[in-house]
Amino acid sequence: MADYILEEKDSFTVLGIGTELKSNYTDYAGINKEKADFWSSVKEDGRLDTLRGLAANDYIFAVNEAVNNKMMHYAGVMTEASLPEATRVIQFPKGEYLVVKGEAKTAEELSNTLTGIAFGQVLPEAKHIAYVGGPNTTVEMGERNGFIYGELWIPVVRK
Repeated sequence: MADYILEEKDSFTVLGIGTELKSNYTDYAGINKEKADFWSSVKEDGRLDTLRGLAANDYIFAVNEAVNNKMMHYAGVMTEASLPEATRVIQFPKGEYLVVKGEAKTAEELSNTLTGIAFGQVLPEAKHIAYVGGPNTTVEMGERNGFIYGELWIPVVRK
């Protein structure tokens, strides 16, 4: 099984600018393209830099959340501030989180790799925990030796 830890986290808030993902939830190639296009857009038009200016730390959050039966994806930062262009204030609950750590050459590769490990290996094989919904996020934490490193945080419950 892939390396992971379970970690207790306090509740936290991420301010996000988002997009609805239109691909079928099993169409990973389509979803990944939509996410890549979205990230390219928020970087190019300055929205990500605006969010970064409000951040409580240097972390960049790539959040996935089902809202009103829509699959949403957000670029966000941890902050208590607000912003007119923000799409959503995303509340992460206090509780236990599955944490998968890794590094990759790009933020997109990091997110895709960690998501694949968590949802493709850890959660199907872990008999003592379950993901029951709610927002989950890849957290881009920094760079070292030419690689972006970070974690995937998924709220879980004990079975």
